[in-house]
Amino acid sequence: MYEAGDLKYLVIKATADHVEGIVTLVNSAYRGESSRQGWTTEADLLGGQRTDVEAVRSMLANPEATFLIGCLDGVGDIISTVYLEKVGEKCYLGMLTVKPILQQRGIAKVLVKESEDFALRSGCRCLKMSVIYCRSELIAYYRRLGFQSSGETEPFPYGDERFGLPKVEGLFFEIYEKQLR
Repeated sequence: MYEAGDLKYLVIKATADHVEGIVTLVNSAYRGESSRQGWTTEADLLGGQRTDVEAVRSMLANPEATFLIGCLDGVGDIISTVYLEKVGEKCYLGMLTVKPILQQRGIAKVLVKESEDFALRSGCRCLKMSVIYCRSELIAYYRRLGFQSSGETEPFPYGDERFGLPKVEGLFFEIYEKQLR
């Protein structure tokens, strides 16, 4: 059980029963007006959805992957989530999400630590993530957590509405990694 101020929550592996809650949380934290309650919004860069039920179900069905979720009192509302996928000797970390009104309480830091533990248990020695290049406040946060630029980039999937509707041109991802001990 973790505490964040007056909140008590447990981090557990998600099941199929959690899919809709994960989708709702991720979309509310990254897109639309509700995302503006936190500091990690992409609403000025992207419209539309961040994910959907079909995508999360597919990701959860991958035997090399999992979602970790933070649940109030271990059984209540989902307040945080992160997607983890073992890819060779690295563990991809994605959709790191905290409910916007609960951001800046250390909840994401707990999820990253849990992600590191998952990666190590899975035989990985490195966490890898992709971040939209112009998200400087987010990149600064990840750097404080020990992530470093790999120097690699990946194109943004323009034309694939599953990843949102770009409001600006020239988006791409920068790759960040954290070596684990």
